[in-house]
Amino acid sequence: MKNVVAVILGGGRGTRLLPLTGYRSKPAVPLAGKYRLIDIPISNCINSGVSNAYVLTQFLSVSLHQHIRGTYRFDAFSGGFVEILAAQQTIDDNADMDWYQGTADAVRKNLTYILESAFDYVLILSGDQLYRMDFQRMLADHQRSNADVTIAAKPVTRKEASALGLMQADETGRVTGFVEKPKTKEEQDLAAVDPAWIDARGIKSEGRDCLASMGIYLFNRQALLDSLDDVSQSDFGKEIFPSVIHKQHVQLHLFDGYWEDIGTIRSFYEANLQMAQPNPPFALASASSPIYTRPRFLPPTRVDGAQINGSLIADGCFIEPGAKIENSLIGLRCRIGRDVTIRNTVLMGSDYYESTARVAENDAAGLPRIGIGPGAVIDGAIIDKNCRIGAGARVVNDDIREDYDSEHGCVVRDGVIVVPKNAVLPPGWRLS
Repeated sequence: MKNVVAVILGGGRGTRLLPLTGYRSKPAVPLAGKYRLIDIPISNCINSGVSNAYVLTQFLSVSLHQHIRGTYRFDAFSGGFVEILAAQQTIDDNADMDWYQGTADAVRKNLTYILESAFDYVLILSGDQLYRMDFQRMLADHQRSNADVTIAAKPVTRKEASALGLMQADETGRVTGFVEKPKTKEEQDLAAVDPAWIDARGIKSEGRDCLASMGIYLFNRQALLDSLDDVSQSDFGKEIFPSVIHKQHVQLHLFDGYWEDIGTIRSFYEANLQMAQPNPPFALASASSPIYTRPRFLPPTRVDGAQINGSLIADGCFIEPGAKIENSLIGLRCRIGRDVTIRNTVLMGSDYYESTARVAENDAAGLPRIGIGPGAVIDGAIIDKNCRIGAGARVVNDDIREDYDSEHGCVVRDGVIVVPKNAVLPPGWRLS
């Protein structure tokens, strides 16, 4: 895979993930207590032998840059790299002075850097998806079919299909058409494939007769250049591929593992909590395909007299007596006070420990410590980093609101309470 370079798209504004994306880009959003979303595609690349990658960034990218620089540093003998290509404007009179207008436009504006080395293939990935894939198999399918472009596809049900871009294919797996987010039965019938065709390729169809694009593309070098020739086309899924299939050989690569597009608060929340299950659909632990992240050199978590069930606890936490934690994810450096109850919650943790002097100053000013104060109750929430939850606070959606804006920046999105980064909830706070 030394002849493959990966291009990881840093994502758009991430408005559907607000307020989690109020301070960071989507790929920089914390995941599973100690990782970030960007760790998923980069880890998949490393585990597949793709040791050269560019990450294209634009919106709120400072923390993403810091994470990548501090994590993915290859030595002089390995020859690999993970480099950041930030959106920029040039002095070229013919240059389009706008920022990235879509996925294809982002790649087009960085072709000078992406193709400056003699890579034969370009693997284009999203920076905000959760999955584990061996790209060597995708490359093998690509070469076997003599394709110009290969698109990873996942079989889905009709219900799932309405929110995805679907592909039509012939008997050989060559893509013949695209149907974007089909809502009606007629549109879905148009995109459906024979379930026996899926079964014949070693994947059980099990009621799934639609093939969804995963947003993972493998291009031959020249095919990518040809595909991006029309500067009016800015998006791969909506514009490039519906046109390219009539000019180039576009092939499917079937994938049947876990795959989740982290595009909404609800999908982010559920994907995190699923990882705390006894048999999670996406397992963090893997001997052959680990998920990499930045080493932090934190102490082990200390637990004193607490009850913890069905949860994941990251490094460097302090959990005091009487605390009850159930079906939750507890992030780095969390301090959970006495008699706290946490259920069905994603607690992202803290970026730092407060010094003794700073704690004394905050106590004198009536400011709660970073963490969860004594007697607080949290259920069905996402608590972003460095939050201060006062003693006896109740972060619970008692009125079962679906979308709601509360005080101190707290919101309810998709039925999930989100407490934004650095928020301060005073003692006794209630959602109102």
